[in-house]
Amino acid sequence: MQPLIEATGISKRYVMSTKTVEVLSGASLTVAEGEAVAVIGKSGAGKSTLLHILGTLDHPDTGSVRICGKDVYAGTNREREHMRSRDLGFVFQSYHLLPELDVIENVMLPAMAQRGFLTRVAPCRFRAAELLDAVGLADRASHTPMELSGGEQQRVALARALMNDPQILLADEPTGNLDSSTGSLVLEHLFHLSRDRGHALVIVTHNEQVAASCDRAVRLIEGRIEG
Repeated sequence: MQPLIEATGISKRYVMSTKTVEVLSGASLTVAEGEAVAVIGKSGAGKSTLLHILGTLDHPDTGSVRICGKDVYAGTNREREHMRSRDLGFVFQSYHLLPELDVIENVMLPAMAQRGFLTRVAPCRFRAAELLDAVGLADRASHTPMELSGGEQQRVALARALMNDPQILLADEPTGNLDSSTGSLVLEHLFHLSRDRGHALVIVTHNEQVAASCDRAVRLIEGRIEG
C-alpha cells in the first residue's frame, strides 16, 4: 500500500535579524492510510513547522514531500491550493472560527472554497449537519462561535476539517487550549472520526498521553525525526 505522506530529508531555516535558526535538518516521515502518528518534542523543536510543510502551508528549503503519491513542491501554487482543499484537513490549537458565521456555516467553509459550491449548497449543508451530529453538536448548528465553550469550538473546527472528506488530517496541539477532560473528549472524536473514515492522522503534541493514543509516536530532536 502506498503511503499517503512521504516526507524525505526536510530542512528549514529562518533568518532572524543577524541570526539564522535551523529548525529542521533532514527530517523524514512516512504515514500510511488509516494510521495515526504523533510527533512529539519540546516547545520550539520545529513540530509546527514540520506540520505546516506537510500541509503545504510552508515550503521546505530542501527535501521533498509526497502527498498521495504526488510531489507537492514540484508543482505550482495553484496545484498545492487544490490539494489543500481536497486532500488535507487541518485542526489547530486556536480554533480559527469566523465569528460572523454561525456554526454550520463555519463547518461548510472548506466546501465554500471549492468550485461549483453554489450548485451544491443543499448537500453540503446536509454533510455539515451530519458532521456536527458526529461530534455531538447537532443542536448548536445555528449558534455563533462566541456562544460555544472552547471544547465545543474545537469540535466545530474538527467537523470543519472533515468537511471535504480529506485523506489526511493534520492536527497541531488540538487540545492545547483545553482542560484535560474537555481535551479528552475532543481527542475521542478526533481518533474515532479519523479511524472510522480511514484518514491518515498526524498530530503534533508535547503531551505523552496524547501520543500514547496514536498507533505510533516519533520524536523531533535537533531537527530530525527519531523513532
